[in-house]
Amino acid sequence: MENNYYDFPFYKWENEKANDPFLRQPFGESWEEYTWAEAGDMARRISNAIDSYKLPPKSHVGLISKNCREWVIADLAIMMSGHISVPFFPTLKSYELEKLIEFGEVKLMFAGKLENWDEQRKGVKDIPVISFPTYENHSPIPNSVNWNDLLKKFEPKKDNYHPKLSDIWTIVFTSGTTGDPKGVVLDYNTIYLTKVIIENDINPLAIDMNGKNSFLSYLPLNHIFERVVIESSCFRYGGTMSFVESLETFGKNLADVQPTTFAGVPRIYNKFKDKVLEKMPQNRLNTLLKIPILSSIIKKKIKKSLGWSRCGAIVSGAAFLPQEIIDWYQKLDVYILNGYGMTENCCVCSYLDTKNSKGKGSVGLPWNEVEVKIGDDGAILNKGPFLLKEYYKDKEYTNRVLKDGWFNTGDKGYIDDNGYLHITGRVKDIFKTSKGKYIEPHLIEEKFEKSNLFQQLCVVGLGLPQPILLGVLNDLSKSNINQTSEKMIDYLEKINSSLDSYKKIKKVVFVKNEWTPENDLTTPTLKIKRAKIDEEFSKNYDSWYNSDEIIIWE
Repeated sequence: MENNYYDFPFYKWENEKANDPFLRQPFGESWEEYTWAEAGDMARRISNAIDSYKLPPKSHVGLISKNCREWVIADLAIMMSGHISVPFFPTLKSYELEKLIEFGEVKLMFAGKLENWDEQRKGVKDIPVISFPTYENHSPIPNSVNWNDLLKKFEPKKDNYHPKLSDIWTIVFTSGTTGDPKGVVLDYNTIYLTKVIIENDINPLAIDMNGKNSFLSYLPLNHIFERVVIESSCFRYGGTMSFVESLETFGKNLADVQPTTFAGVPRIYNKFKDKVLEKMPQNRLNTLLKIPILSSIIKKKIKKSLGWSRCGAIVSGAAFLPQEIIDWYQKLDVYILNGYGMTENCCVCSYLDTKNSKGKGSVGLPWNEVEVKIGDDGAILNKGPFLLKEYYKDKEYTNRVLKDGWFNTGDKGYIDDNGYLHITGRVKDIFKTSKGKYIEPHLIEEKFEKSNLFQQLCVVGLGLPQPILLGVLNDLSKSNINQTSEKMIDYLEKINSSLDSYKKIKKVVFVKNEWTPENDLTTPTLKIKRAKIDEEFSKNYDSWYNSDEIIIWE
């Protein structure tokens, strides 16, 4: 293979591990498996089906579905056809989908495991749709070309297509925590070079180079974190890629798989922690962990219950992982590797190896091939071969954030004397109180994370004299209102005593409902949307602020 062409690692495993399991889909108590050869045969047939549409070269092909085996096969088929994948979050509303399809110039759409296609289909106009087989409790996709019919109709493509490294691999629309999604254009060189990170001495994903890997795919596959860490890693290094049937079966499916690599977002690790503490209160856990023989048994039992008995690597990405969560898991001998990156740098910026005691509170050291510096306004800038080519059809914004090879992440931070990178918040998240003082919410929120009371929290207060804290309590805290209020008052007093006067939290509001992608208060990867939270709750800010109560239950 010439150096300027993508090596397309899938072909290697399709040939060398033809009869080994590759894609594993759960159906109730059973699992269906496709081997590497079977998946390859299907991808080659679907690739010929795509060719039958006579699309212009390097056309944009959409993909909307929850994670499933057909998602991966369709992705392979798009690449084999020389086209560009444009994957979408499966929770998009019809008006969002219509806007992105039109803006992204999508010529053909794959649609699959979806719960609300009846509404979403209103946004899919004048383009052909190929539908995956219908999954139980999910929407049928009428007026579409059936996946299984195409598999019967077309022969498998015989040639192994190899795109150039400079060709566009995918256009990823970001989840938009601070505004409208933007189309990040990534070429094959970016995804190819992630192997430099994975194959270094740290081996951050605990990859077995002989293909003995087990991955669980459950975070949205259209998100760059899942695409790089799970899908692309499986393509390149072999093994099995298992899926989750539903949110309700997530725990069971994870326990069945016991993957060798697990990737999660901070919210997931918080939920796992709450799950452990529901069965074993913190005081009892602390006591048992002090007893040498029992300690080892308890740790193994908890790891197995969480699906981590075989895990060589447990990684976190897509959002900042609070130090309190890292510390809690370390007591169980679980060391979460905390990665910092974003769509625009293909997830590659820095990492914190938590087995090392250095760098606490940071997002770690830059990866090999990555340079990081702090701009004049305190913004984190990074440089390296993993950066986007451009924002799709937005040259002005591209030129604004990409200057002389340096990408402006939009995050604010600093580099300490030991070279560790610290994030203090998003530049756009900083707000001004009515006293004219600027608040960096992330720094205050991090302190309240340690209270062990919250699932989610958000410091707000644009235009108020002092900031206030909104929070969604964890299940344990909800069960005892009086005890939680008393604990919060004590904790609030403790935190406020350590803050400058203008940063002190005036009120704490426990909101009723969880913030989710469904109510549009978080992204699909569960990062809070501050602007949406302001939009939802700002009508109450004044009354909450002027309330006689310090702790307010919505």
